[in-house]
Amino acid sequence: MIYDLIVIGGGPAGYLASERAAHAGLSVLCIEKSSVGGVCLNEGCIPTKTLLYSAKLFDGARHGGKYGVTAGELTIDHKKVLARKNKVVRLLVSGVANTLKAKGVQLVNAQAVITGKTAEGFAVEAGGEAYVGKRLLLATGSAPAVPPIPGLRETIQTGRVLTNREILELEEIPAKLVVIGGGVIGLEMASYFCSVGSEVTVIEMLDHIAGENDRELTGLLQKNYEKKGMRFLLGAKVSGVTEEGVAYEKDGEAAVAPADKVLLSIGRKANTAGLGLEALGVALERGAIATDDHLRTNIPGVYAAGDVNGKSMLAHTAYREAEVAVNDMLGIEDAMRYHAVPGVLYTNPELAGVGYTEAGAQAAGLKVQTIKLPLRFSGRYLAENEGGDGVCKLIVDQKDNVVVGAQALSNYASEFIVTAGVFIEMRMTLDQIKKIIFPHPTVCEILREAVWAAEEQ
Repeated sequence: MIYDLIVIGGGPAGYLASERAAHAGLSVLCIEKSSVGGVCLNEGCIPTKTLLYSAKLFDGARHGGKYGVTAGELTIDHKKVLARKNKVVRLLVSGVANTLKAKGVQLVNAQAVITGKTAEGFAVEAGGEAYVGKRLLLATGSAPAVPPIPGLRETIQTGRVLTNREILELEEIPAKLVVIGGGVIGLEMASYFCSVGSEVTVIEMLDHIAGENDRELTGLLQKNYEKKGMRFLLGAKVSGVTEEGVAYEKDGEAAVAPADKVLLSIGRKANTAGLGLEALGVALERGAIATDDHLRTNIPGVYAAGDVNGKSMLAHTAYREAEVAVNDMLGIEDAMRYHAVPGVLYTNPELAGVGYTEAGAQAAGLKVQTIKLPLRFSGRYLAENEGGDGVCKLIVDQKDNVVVGAQALSNYASEFIVTAGVFIEMRMTLDQIKKIIFPHPTVCEILREAVWAAEEQ
């Protein structure tokens, strides 16, 4: 059988593209070497949020006194947290598999290798079988980057150093956890283990945490976690890893951060090795598959979506890229836009942003107004966050008076940042936003309050 589309990879980009293409009437083969759902469902987005919710409940119970709620001795059963995480993952993975089956997608569980192109289409081998597809969608995702730090690979082998995959299976809460990398994955896991009792140290090479997010808000997030006992070593370079801990250099001095376990979280790299890209001559760019705004590669009929193209390593970006790729296959006009992709750190409080930060807008040559408002201007936030120091920012292009960016440090930030994304995508002016009715009381009302506050700044 010659398939209309062969999808290699069953993560967010792969499984959604398979569903959309099959729904449109294409014959689809999806090849996944591990479990459908990819990193997101199995060892990323979903399992981490399950753990973080348990930690949030635990934190709320421990600090309920300031809300008039008191309880006896509190404990957290980490093994039960893991059991619930595994249950949630199983339910979602089986749901994806059942949906693919219902749509008529053939699913093969094996490692896929591209072997070339024939007159009939693209040839792929998987599990000892040969398959041919008129089109290919490459959606093989990404893997943790492992730098050449002395002792790192050896301590990964012994289990002292963990990646995002292994730490989600850790059955005991480590007394001392050192996190190498202050990005999204590192901070979320640091957040969980700090809440449940680990002594957590975060080592970050930059002079700030959370990458490209707004510096003022990341500084506030850092202060929140320092109050909880988390230690941050910023501007520090890791020089080695041993069974005792992590050696680093900071301000010209060498030291060691003792650790029972170490989480390696310095970024991810596209999964392109062993895929057989050389058989077709698929072009790479900085180690990822090069694509245009329609997710086409340099080879006609071959597409790449999700982490493997390196553009925006987020599951929600992968979903949209999958849709754009399938639409292009179907001849439906569509294109990918990356200027309003939201990003979230699911810490407690959450940090979310979309579009430009103030610094990013200025670097792009925009003349902007930054509207900054404390979250205490939201009645619901004030009711639910005793002593909270949340902040919301809107970045407005003064040329057209449209919103081009937004950031928020707040509970529920992950839920309402999409509203700001709509402002950006639709190029809404402040006057247009003023006419939108927000439900009351909600934390997201801070966006409306910020717009009205623009005239006073």
